[in-house]
Parts: sequence; C-alpha cells; structure tokens
Amino acid sequence: MARHRDKPVVLFLGKLPPPWIGPALAAQVILGSRLKDYFRLVHLDLSDHRDTHTLGRWDLVNLWLAVKQYAQLKWLILRYWPDLVYIPAGQTNVGYLRDVGFILISKLFGRKVLCHLRGGNFLNWYQGTSSLMRCIVRFIHRRIDGQIVLADNLRPLFSWILPEEKIFTVPNGLDIPDPGHRPGPGPLRVLYLSNYIRSKGVMEVLEAARILESKGSVATFRLAGGWNERDTEKEVRAFLQAHPGLHIELSGPVSGAEKDLLLREADVFVLPTWYANEGLPWALIEAMAHRLPLLSTRHAAVPSCLEEGVNGFFVEKHDADSLAEALERFVREPGLAKRLGDASRERYERSFTGEAMIRGLKEAFIKTIKA
Repeated sequence: MARHRDKPVVLFLGKLPPPWIGPALAAQVILGSRLKDYFRLVHLDLSDHRDTHTLGRWDLVNLWLAVKQYAQLKWLILRYWPDLVYIPAGQTNVGYLRDVGFILISKLFGRKVLCHLRGGNFLNWYQGTSSLMRCIVRFIHRRIDGQIVLADNLRPLFSWILPEEKIFTVPNGLDIPDPGHRPGPGPLRVLYLSNYIRSKGVMEVLEAARILESKGSVATFRLAGGWNERDTEKEVRAFLQAHPGLHIELSGPVSGAEKDLLLREADVFVLPTWYANEGLPWALIEAMAHRLPLLSTRHAAVPSCLEEGVNGFFVEKHDADSLAEALERFVREPGLAKRLGDASRERYERSFTGEAMIRGLKEAFIKTIKA
C-alpha cells in the first residue's frame, strides 16, 4: 500500500466520452485540469461507449461492467490506498444500486467517500421509488463523507440526510477565451445545442420557429446534437417535412472548432429544458462564455446561471408560445442580444470558469479528507 506521498491520492471514478453526455464531459475536463497539481488523481474508467440507449438499463453488459469495475476498485484501493474516493452519484434505481457497490467497497476499506451529483432529480427520484430503495438510500448515503451539488438551490436534495457542512456547491466550469465581437447585422440567429431529447425542449424550439415565421419575424434556427430517442427523431423529421419553408438547419453532434463556430455565429441560445435528470447544462456555460443571452427554464440548476432580464429570460416549460414571445423581443430590439450577451460573459467569468470549478473541487476534496 502506497502510504508515503507528497500529494493526497484521490481515486476518481468517472466515464469518458463518447457518448458526449454531461458526466463524461465533466470527467474529461477534471482529469485534464490543474487539480492534478494538488492531488494525485488515479482514474477508474467507468466508460461504456455504446450509445445512450443503454444507459441506466438492466442488461448483461451493464452487469458485467459493474462486476469488473468493483474488482478494479478493490485492486486500485489496495495498490494506492487513496485518501479519498470520488464517486459520481446516480439518481435512478440502476445508477444508485451500481453506486452502492462502489460506496460499500470504499467504506469497507475505511476510505473517505465524496459523491458528486450532476443532476437535479435525486429527491424526486427518491420520493417516487420503492420503500426498499428508500431504505437502501438512507442506509448508504448517511455513511458517505461528502456530497457535491451543482448549485445552492440543489442543496436541499441532500440536506435532509446529510449535515450542511458535508454538502458542497461546485458549479460546472470551463476555460473558454472571450470571443470578443458578436455577429453583424442580419436576421436573428438562434442556436440550440444539445441532444435531441424531447424533454430538452427540441420540439418547442421548432414550433417557436413556426410561430415567428407566421408573425413575419425573421429569424434563422440552427440545431445540433445527437439522436437519443427514436420517437423524437420521427417527430422532428415529420415536423421539418411538414414545414419545408422554415429557416431551420439541423445537424448531428458537434465538437471542437465546429461547435465553437456555431456559438460564435449565433445571437441567442435556447434550451427550454424540462429533462428529468437535468443538472447544470454545459451548453449554457459555453453559451455564456461566447456572449450569448440565454432562454431557458426555471429547472434544476439553470437559475444559477440565468438572471431574468440581465443575461436572458426564463420561458415556460412545454410552451412554444412563451419561447417565441421571448425571441420576438430580440427581433424587435436589435441591441438587446449584445447587452444581455455581455452580461452573460460577465456572469461566466465570475462563477463558471474552469478555474472556479477546480477551486471548488479542491476545497471539497480537502475538507472531506480532513473531516
């Protein structure tokens, strides 16, 4: 057992992309960050590179992966004797039961455990699950040493089961250069950048485009993401076929320079989400960093990055009319997008940089280790 070292050892459990989902992006960012200047990060890769339809399901591959990863965890603990085991927390029956194994193995070896929830649905899931599952959650979660949430408004997800001093708020964060100028004159350019999930609001975005067109408001819509739901894909394609004259461009997943270009060319970013497992969408952070005003919902941790009338507007869930009305404000007031977009960048620089996230993680790691 490696007990003599100049840095605390953190055994970091996390999956890497693909698929390009929030927790995988988060792990990629953290493992490549300056956090390794303060801790020795030992990565236990939880990746499953199949498509997202396999996530959170009972199948033989997922069962085999869990058994294999439990064995790897035990071996890594014995080899490195970590000061802390970092575990991404699940908020579904399958996800949490998998985490139970990670937590129990770590605690059996007397290791400190810090869980990190990258969603906002934990309490709703807990209250809606079986009495047996609720007993398991209470038994297991009272034994962890720390819990990270994405925003202060999500602390109540765990304050009923953990003392406040064991709950840490650490928003997502990325280091993104300031793009400076915004696009020049022209039709309002609206960007949706997320997977095509019905509850992410993709159909509301398309319907808002139709409403604006019917009112004579000129705007172009660019959507980019991956297909996660076959029914939603059929619905989207049927809508586009039924409305061929709308200024809508649809593309697949984007990354790197291609994604950066989309963000630089946009005027407004939309994400009218009501996705059950939503946390703090990385796309909103990227949009803020690119000086885009936000149109989103009062859902999960979204209110931590959107202030009404300052860097965007809240829209109602399931309501294309609400989204279209908010977009019309930008059409009527050409300077509004720049003013609110500049405020987005200021908000990003205050709270959502990669450096801010690493500071928060560093503090959570140290306090949990010393507790």
